[in-house]
Amino acid sequence: MSLAATAPHGFLSPTGVEIAFLLVGLVTLGAALITVTTRQLVHAALWLVVTLGGLAVEYLLLTAEFIAWVQVLIYVGSVVVLLLFGLMLTRAPIGRSPDADSGNRLPALVVAAGSAGALVWVVTDAFRATWIDLDGPAAGTTRVTGESLFRHWVLPFEALSVLLLAALVGAIVLSRKTKAEAAGTPSLTKTPGEKEGAR
Repeated sequence: MSLAATAPHGFLSPTGVEIAFLLVGLVTLGAALITVTTRQLVHAALWLVVTLGGLAVEYLLLTAEFIAWVQVLIYVGSVVVLLLFGLMLTRAPIGRSPDADSGNRLPALVVAAGSAGALVWVVTDAFRATWIDLDGPAAGTTRVTGESLFRHWVLPFEALSVLLLAALVGAIVLSRKTKAEAAGTPSLTKTPGEKEGAR
């Protein structure tokens, strides 16, 4: 066995899977930036599909097939569809929307950079000497992932479900209110005398 075959794996000798992981990560990062910077709400939702799909591909490259398909089914197949339904029910503008920019880009950029830096530091510190064998069997099985999700994370999981339901109900209420205002519904607080005077 040659010395090159026994040498430890390093950053200067990336494999094809690691190169693909980096490229997909760059595409996902670009799609995420477009999602939060575009002024077209429908385009933001569609770019969010690209972002979440890129994360699913990253999970596949990390041999976490179950998490990848959960990402596709729940986030791409449910959350994005819910957002699109909310946009349709609230009659959001299809084109550019000047109201989509709150003017807080600098504080948002500072918070995002700080959160990203903290996340990278925590993950790097926790898995500094850990390597994933991409050529071996999958590290996490469906049973282990399901037990961890519904034993330790069941409360956040159900809270997210309630939050999504509340968002859909709020979109329906806003759409009904907008429809009533557009139709010119008379106010129900007028007295009979006011109605007769109007005649």
